[in-house]
Amino acid sequence: MLATAPCPSANPALQAKPQLPREDYDWQGRHEAVLKAKAATAPSVVLIGDSITHFWSGTPEAGAYGEKGPRSWRALFADTSVLNLGFSADRTQNVLWRLEHGQLDGLAPRVVVLLIGTNNLVSEPGFDRACSPAEIAEGIFHLVARIREKVPAASIVLMGVFPRGAEPTDPFRASITEVNARLAARAASFPRLTFLDIGQNFLSADGTLRADLMPDYLHPAEAGYAVWAEALAPILRR
Repeated sequence: MLATAPCPSANPALQAKPQLPREDYDWQGRHEAVLKAKAATAPSVVLIGDSITHFWSGTPEAGAYGEKGPRSWRALFADTSVLNLGFSADRTQNVLWRLEHGQLDGLAPRVVVLLIGTNNLVSEPGFDRACSPAEIAEGIFHLVARIREKVPAASIVLMGVFPRGAEPTDPFRASITEVNARLAARAASFPRLTFLDIGQNFLSADGTLRADLMPDYLHPAEAGYAVWAEALAPILRR
């Protein structure tokens, strides 16, 4: 039986809760797979996020959705032990629930990479309302604080929210720019945290989102994951 933690505020991004059951995605099943996987490994790197992280590659396996970036994953992580805590459609509140239900407990990773927030921008049936950029940034930093409490020795790489929408005039773009500006402004106040915003790397000179990197203008293809891997590589080597 899924439990929901008490709501700490009116901001949905801070209200720890599981996703509601969906016919097209076994969210609870992936949670259980994570708990089994983490018991069988001692990951040096943990990635936390939504479908963008989930579909990259790694353990637990992506399942029916497949691996979208296996070559870049292998090139980046090689023999590194990595746990993929990406869950399709997750918002900050869903990640918070997962952290409160054991996904990081007992682990001692060297690095945690967090990419979350794009799904908080939209309102869909069965999900919470859309959040403002200020609410999303607050939810993300609440996650950073909980990650620090769960794995205090880990360095944290906080990714800026990736761009979405084909054109620079897409309404999502302005909201994402504001979210990332808020993240950048506060990141320095967190110890052992690196804020990494690579959004421009996915764009053409005119601001359009490159279809070869993100064919659906949201999720990376192999070439898009290679962009992310290239940006993470020097940080992980430190």
